[in-house]
Amino acid sequence: MLETITSVNGVINGIVWGTFGIALLFISGIVMTIVNKGFQFSHISHWWSMTIGAIFNDKHITKHTDKDDKQISQFQSLCTALAATIGTGNIVGVASALSIGGAGAVFWMWISAFLGMAVVYAENTLSALFSDSDIKGPMAYLKNGLGSSRLANIFAFCCL
Repeated sequence: MLETITSVNGVINGIVWGTFGIALLFISGIVMTIVNKGFQFSHISHWWSMTIGAIFNDKHITKHTDKDDKQISQFQSLCTALAATIGTGNIVGVASALSIGGAGAVFWMWISAFLGMAVVYAENTLSALFSDSDIKGPMAYLKNGLGSSRLANIFAFCCL
């Protein structure tokens, strides 16, 4: 039984993280960049001023909250989001890419990051448009946007 699960998992990993899956992600990034008119490039100054730049310019953002306060500051929220997003796998992944691919790996990581921004922007926008009180995230736009609860269930199962 364990050998069957391992072999099925190996086949799925070969498809998802093989040439086909990586090319599909790259093409999706290009398509979303074109559809969104280069949102990640045209709005970079706004993004910078509201996130990283605001940390240096606006002191109320970096202010920590009091112990009895039930809210967290914007800076604390940013740090929490970064801690959840950037894990040990990302650090090891970058180091591995640099050791295997050399300096050219940095170029492709930047390209994939900018194309990935367009995909994430489109996914978050769709999620915000089609979410309701019961369903949020990708399942919301699969069910409410595309009208396919079956596809939403398959996505949820694959996440497990």
